[in-house]
Amino acid sequence: QVQLVESGGGLVQAGGSLRLSCAASGSIFGINTMGWYRQAPGKQRELVAVISTVGSTNYADSVKGRFTISRDYAKNTVYLQMNSLKPEDTAVYYCRYENILPRREAYWGQGTQVTVSS
Repeated sequence: QVQLVESGGGLVQAGGSLRLSCAASGSIFGINTMGWYRQAPGKQRELVAVISTVGSTNYADSVKGRFTISRDYAKNTVYLQMNSLKPEDTAVYYCRYENILPRREAYWGQGTQVTVSS
């Protein structure tokens, strides 16, 4: 089992920055990914960024060049540095852990609210 604890959300003005953190605990091993998803009111949850065990990354087109995902493997913690925030970035941000091998399973954090004022 994996537990995910997010922090760093809040209210920020457009153009500002926030840094989200997600600390994972439990059965962290093998080949896996950690990432961030977000869900705005009235919209489906969408991928923001993911990072693999070996450090490869993938970003949504809407955040490329503004957001950076990183991972501290010793601490089992993933970060999302969000710069040049826009009102359309307003959403609940969820941390996600997915084990790939030896077995595929996914876990979600409780979510942290990010609100960007215009």
